[in-house]
Amino acid sequence: MGRSIEFARPDGASAPGYLAEPQTGNGAPGVVLFEEWWGVNEQIKETADRLANSGFRVLVPDVFRGKVAATGDEANHLVEGLDFADAATQDARGAASELRNLGSDRVAVMGFCMGGALAMLAAIHDTDFDAAVVFYGHPPAEAGDPARVQIPIMGHWANDDRFFPPEGVDELERTLQRAGVAHEFYRYDAGHAFYNPGGIGNYHAEHAETAWERSVDFLNRTLRASGSTAD
Repeated sequence: MGRSIEFARPDGASAPGYLAEPQTGNGAPGVVLFEEWWGVNEQIKETADRLANSGFRVLVPDVFRGKVAATGDEANHLVEGLDFADAATQDARGAASELRNLGSDRVAVMGFCMGGALAMLAAIHDTDFDAAVVFYGHPPAEAGDPARVQIPIMGHWANDDRFFPPEGVDELERTLQRAGVAHEFYRYDAGHAFYNPGGIGNYHAEHAETAWERSVDFLNRTLRASGSTAD
């Protein structure tokens, strides 16, 4: 369904991405979707296509610039070389602008694992988004203050997550609560990356589907005036 494109960043540089278009016309809401640490592989493209089938225009910024990891060691190497601040501002804002140029008046940011941390950073530092959805990933405290978030945010977290332990999620939620940030956090009895069937072996079909349905409902509620849904 999707295709590779180039889009402009605010600094004037060009960035690659994967664009998935819905069949619902020009006014479809947009989603900037950040990938896991594997890169823009077939699984994240399928996720973008699935969002498009639900009526959203989706752009996945290729923050690794064409590199895709096949092993955890390769993925970790890619993450270590990533400029998170640059990706969460320049790539994110450029992708949001591209979606608006294509006809999406309202745009959310969404991400998984590493992409979840990028999505939250974008929600903290950018003013280009109307909502955020985060799957089991958040940035360290020194990267930005979550109290600065001014958009509704949904989070999906794993209770058995050695990468992003529940204690850190609890502290993040307390920060959002103190700041009065509109948020919906859900916790699942699963391991990290439970949405990804080709990830690190923690796929949980029931929880993955529940989290997906909640996310689509949230995006419909926050991005569409009518709150209409599609599958």
